[in-house]
Amino acid sequence: MDQPTDPRPRDPRPAPTTGGALDRRAELSEFLRTRRARLKPEDVGLPDFGRHRRVPGLRREELAQLAGVSVAYYTRLEQGNGRNVSAEVLDSIARALRLTSAEHAHLTHLARPTRQRRRTAARTQHVRGALRQLLDTIDTVPAYIVGRRTDILAWNRMAAAVFGDWAELPAAERNWARLVFLRPDYRDLFVAWEQKAADIVSYLRMDAGCHPDDPRLSALVGELSVKSEEFRRLWATHDVKEKTYGVKLMHHPLVGELALSFENFRLVDDAELSLVTYHPEPGSPSAESLRLLASWGTDATRAGTPSSPAT
Repeated sequence: MDQPTDPRPRDPRPAPTTGGALDRRAELSEFLRTRRARLKPEDVGLPDFGRHRRVPGLRREELAQLAGVSVAYYTRLEQGNGRNVSAEVLDSIARALRLTSAEHAHLTHLARPTRQRRRTAARTQHVRGALRQLLDTIDTVPAYIVGRRTDILAWNRMAAAVFGDWAELPAAERNWARLVFLRPDYRDLFVAWEQKAADIVSYLRMDAGCHPDDPRLSALVGELSVKSEEFRRLWATHDVKEKTYGVKLMHHPLVGELALSFENFRLVDDAELSLVTYHPEPGSPSAESLRLLASWGTDATRAGTPSSPAT
């Protein structure tokens, strides 16, 4: 029988601030523990023994029964030993844990890493010249290209007007995670800052599942873990998800409230790059506010200084 555990997410062990890699086995172990802890027996049709139950969520033996594997086998997997685990077994465990498609993919990446992911973990991402030209032609709505680790790689003039002139920042600081967790002005910009922060961490978790050996990602996680209590708390939840569209509410310092729908398009030739666009509802106050920002041009940047082309 499982030993009693604290229902609160565990604080992650400090990640290295330079170099190194995330511990894939620890990531797999904690991900399975947190997914199991969120399920109640009644959620899966099992009896609940109330006060006699000493662990949050399902016990290991209950999860193993639901997945159709032995308790010993599942225990080894939850201890981080995913060596030689089959896709069929992972599918069964994903169904038993009621994982989303994003969580299922994350589990597979953690349990069955590939050599290709290790080889490409730290490569520098580039934006094709034609894509930069495309951004320049999208001159009425904010648009940018984001890559791995939430790095902001290219953007248009309207993105600078809404989010700030990223050209003023060193290349290493053009990163959504650093901006959201370390810059107070971005906390003020997003009305639902907590949701934006959770989305950023969920994206980083998925990136870590695909590239646990990436030293730059490990350094980023280490830096944010040291500097931000909110990041540490969210990182410990092990939540992963993908958001391809939605609505962001913002409070812009010049034009006030903005409600913008966003769309996230993964590039066909490089699935680790995404084109993100924001647009208002036609005829809405937000549409008028964007029109004003567009007419002000470089004077509309939140930094208050002329914007420069994306580099």
